[in-house]
Amino acid sequence: MRLDKGDKLVMIGDSITDCERARPVGEGLFHALGKGYVSYVDGLLGSVYPELGVRVVNMGVSGNTVRDLKGRWQTDVLDLKPDWVSVMIGTNDVWRQFDLPAIKESHVYADEYEAALDELVARTKPEVKGIVLMTPFYLEPNRNDAMRAAMDRYGEIVKRTAERHGTLFVDTQAEFDRVMEHLYPATIAWDRVHPNAAGHMTLARAFLNAIGFEWQRGVPRM
Repeated sequence: MRLDKGDKLVMIGDSITDCERARPVGEGLFHALGKGYVSYVDGLLGSVYPELGVRVVNMGVSGNTVRDLKGRWQTDVLDLKPDWVSVMIGTNDVWRQFDLPAIKESHVYADEYEAALDELVARTKPEVKGIVLMTPFYLEPNRNDAMRAAMDRYGEIVKRTAERHGTLFVDTQAEFDRVMEHLYPATIAWDRVHPNAAGHMTLARAFLNAIGFEWQRGVPRM
């Protein structure tokens, strides 16, 4: 696995990451990591790799776009001195273009999204051991749907950015497409964006696979 003993992993994003995490820093007791995929990642790392003592911190903020991440990056990422950083952002960058079409100042278009994401990765890469870039997603199997098509374009930006900087990449949309072969979208997320437990486990599983998590590690042979 990519993470080493004592590594600190900061996971940042929007409401899908936030999930009612503690403030000002999502770390500690009593559901401080929130109720979503970040807490699942922490729980699985702790149970399968207890000797590593990986420190997981949730810095998601509901409603955020990449523009918001750029504004708080120094305090909420770099000042925390992580060894690893995971970024999943873009849902609101796209969504505001569809649910608030007239409020254009809330929109983050593709060119700004790519430039901001690229800048954040470039700033952070020299300071950490590794970065994981996760795509935004939309739980709509029809790829011709306008919002699904836009989300796919932003996902391609994440992929290009990961390739450009040599970071790890997680295609969350592909993972959800696999699940949607068997489950209706509203079964996973009532609004096609905010997942239930199965959806958050899908995200956690995809992230852990990207960092080389060994699922059968320590399982006794029968």
